[in-house]
Amino acid sequence: QVRLVESGGGLVQAGGSLRLSCAASGTIFSSNAMGWFRQAPGKEREFVAAISRYGGSTSYADSVKGRFTISTNNARNTLYLQMNSLKPEDTAVYYCAAAGYIGYMTSIPPRTNAWGQGTQVTVSS
Repeated sequence: QVRLVESGGGLVQAGGSLRLSCAASGTIFSSNAMGWFRQAPGKEREFVAAISRYGGSTSYADSVKGRFTISTNNARNTLYLQMNSLKPEDTAVYYCAAAGYIGYMTSIPPRTNAWGQGTQVTVSS
């Protein structure tokens, strides 16, 4: 069983930056990919970014390309999401997820094997 715990959310002005972290524990070796999703009030959860833990392949939603960067520290079983040039429409609860394969992150529905509890990101205009 994989346990995921997010941190780093908060309130930031438009144009600012935040860095989210996700600490993984448990049987993380079975999860070859990790990623981020977000859910804004009244909207469905949507894919943000994903990364292969070995090989470093990445995938981003069009809405965040060029602004967000996903990375991992495999030695620490930690996932990061560096968010720059934040916009009010980035306001959401951000969730960390793990999956057996990076392609599973963008499948509909996502074929994940673990979710974190979420961290709130609020971008003021």
